[in-house]
Amino acid sequence: MTSEITALADGYGPWLGELKARFRQVQLKAAVAVNSAMLQFYWELGADMVVKQKQFAWGGGFIKQLSADLRSEFPDVRGFSVSNLKSIRQWHLFYGGSLPIGQQPVGQLAQQPVAQILTIPWGHNLAILAKCKQHDEALYYAQATQAYGWSRSVLVHQIESGLWQREGKAITNFEQTLPAAQSDLAIQMLKDPYKFDFLSLTKEHTERELEADLIAHITQFLLELGAGFAYIGRQVPLQVGERDFFLDLLFYHARLHCYVVVELKTVDFEPEFAGKLNFYIKAVDEQLRREGDQPTIGLLLCKSKDRLVAEYALSDIQKPMGLSTYTLTHTLPEALRGKLPSIEAIERELGLDGGDKP
Repeated sequence: MTSEITALADGYGPWLGELKARFRQVQLKAAVAVNSAMLQFYWELGADMVVKQKQFAWGGGFIKQLSADLRSEFPDVRGFSVSNLKSIRQWHLFYGGSLPIGQQPVGQLAQQPVAQILTIPWGHNLAILAKCKQHDEALYYAQATQAYGWSRSVLVHQIESGLWQREGKAITNFEQTLPAAQSDLAIQMLKDPYKFDFLSLTKEHTERELEADLIAHITQFLLELGAGFAYIGRQVPLQVGERDFFLDLLFYHARLHCYVVVELKTVDFEPEFAGKLNFYIKAVDEQLRREGDQPTIGLLLCKSKDRLVAEYALSDIQKPMGLSTYTLTHTLPEALRGKLPSIEAIERELGLDGGDKP
């Protein structure tokens, strides 16, 4: 088979032999660190392909020939197809060979921020390569995949929803109301806008309909909120003085170690919304917060906002809160409304009709 590459320079044969030897070493390490070792090999292979092809002026048939030779030597290995070798080369070129992960031991790579591309599955790397255009964006999704253990389908969903562009974009007063370490993490916890593409609501949906539909799709809702959110309840009752108040949604954030009060508004943001949420946060801090809990955080989700009005409104609020908008990717025609289950029927099905709403 190798004799068929007479058009290539003499450097091909020795390099191919060395490549086979290196791959056999990788196979021996597979039981210990198969993913990292294989991706380390892929990274070095991609670098070699770029350098050798340029050095010896190998033509376009080089990858096809390399695939045939490697598959002949390692018939049970699926990673040496023409398409995968092209992806390996593109993977290396995408990062420009600038990442400091050349020939260093995997143990040392784990200490570097860019190590995530070598610790997530190859299929995840391919998804990132196919859908991300910038290095920063690609590394963000690689790091998030490693940190949160995203499946490939979840990763693709997060990329397609533009999470990188939305995370940390909510308007907040966290820098003024939380300690620095807590503030930085809380800012990254929120995004803007939130995309509720899993809901089917009419354009004129009510707050009650939005609330019930979010809880009916709680798995997708938690995925959109992000890692760390644990659902506590809806219309959570709190008594202050002689009056009863009800929180739209209440969560606990495992990484921030605090309650998160979410208020839903299906209209444009108004300054008085912040004052009401401030009151709710105070009540949760007084009645629900326990030793070890950090200060409660509030999140206002509105249909739209005037950014300057929102910044003014939050600037003098004493409790930590953020303001974001939400979008519905698709809405139902009004004519279909009567053909779908009512909110009351959904609540009965979910066991949420316990009479907790005044």
